Amino acid sequence: MEAQYYRAMTENLEEIEQAGILEHKKIFLFGHCHATEELADLLLGKGYAVSAILDNNAVKHGNDYRGIVIQAPQEIIREAGEDVIVCIAARAYAAMTEQLRRLGFQGMIRKLVDYNSYADYSLSEETINRMTLRRQRGEILFSGLKEKYPDRFRFLCPFAALGDIYIMMSYLPHFLSKRGIDKCVVGVIGNACAQVVRLFGSYPVEVLSQRDMDEMIQAALYEQDADTYIPHQDRPYVVKLSNALYIKPITLEQMYCCGVFGLPWGTKPFEPVGFLEYGELETIREGEAVIFSPYAKSVTSLPAAIWEQVVAHYKAKGYQCFTNVAGEEKPLAGTAAISPKILEMKSVVERAGTYVGIRSGLCDVLKNVNARKIALYPDYNYSDTKWKAVEIYALDGWENIVVKDE
Repeated sequence: MEAQYYRAMTENLEEIEQAGILEHKKIFLFGHCHATEELADLLLGKGYAVSAILDNNAVKHGNDYRGIVIQAPQEIIREAGEDVIVCIAARAYAAMTEQLRRLGFQGMIRKLVDYNSYADYSLSEETINRMTLRRQRGEILFSGLKEKYPDRFRFLCPFAALGDIYIMMSYLPHFLSKRGIDKCVVGVIGNACAQVVRLFGSYPVEVLSQRDMDEMIQAALYEQDADTYIPHQDRPYVVKLSNALYIKPITLEQMYCCGVFGLPWGTKPFEPVGFLEYGELETIREGEAVIFSPYAKSVTSLPAAIWEQVVAHYKAKGYQCFTNVAGEEKPLAGTAAISPKILEMKSVVERAGTYVGIRSGLCDVLKNVNARKIALYPDYNYSDTKWKAVEIYALDGWENIVVKDE
């Protein structure tokens, strides 16, 4: 979970806690995902009991997270509404709220994370005034970007997702050629995404906060600016291609190639050219080491027992074991921490010879490295479709392994 979202979640939780809203309430969470697990951890750490996690994926029903059972949303109607609060940290807050009300639930629903901060559907005077001020701030930011790059086409990437940025950049030159665009600037959220952009050449990059990005996109849409493009497959900025997933599975790469950029499937993506060498490669035994990557901001975590088994397997074979960590992340037990930059990861993995990671955007960055590459997939469905995540995110040349709950 992104740091700014986690801070917002903790602040919002403290706010409703201080207001006494959680007192004498049965707490339910909606949407089993990494953010919901983080929220559950916060609540349990504060001494609250969580009655259940509601989720539309029938495959998950009967499973649990830290003893919190996962059940169908319909189960909520068994509860007296005045005694219940449903807390939502997942992205689909509006759809989840609508579903609960449609089921007849009249109790309290609270949004703990505001991912789409410029989309507020209330028509109250307070909301209209607040959104007007946000649009005005966005116009100032957007005007500044246009003044800084007066002769460049603008790409604004709305989320800090490494995999999306990598795939987007790999097809971007084709789109530029198709549109006859000579120069562009790419706006991203955070330095990690900026590094991914730099893998593909000397594109100017603007690093923005999530709030500034949201407000700038709001201004670009409001102005209907023809020289700005928001390349993302799951928002109605370009095309709502994700709706087609209710009919057939479409890989993430197809969504970008065909849906976002309108290129024919089979268009050859560009390869990254900006990888750098890690400065301490000599500390890694060449071909006799493994890099573990157990952390991802937007993917449900794998059970600790899985990683214990995988680490034990490689240690028994005599491998040198490292965990790729960032910030406050801790290395897996029995492994050493390693923190190369994204630009340096290729050299690290190729030196080690083996990479084992949860399927995240980092796997896209390492898609074509010369090593044994294993991607582990939690057993979940993509969004609210019937397709498993592995059907959307599988990588050619990798060992794609689904980790079942059992």
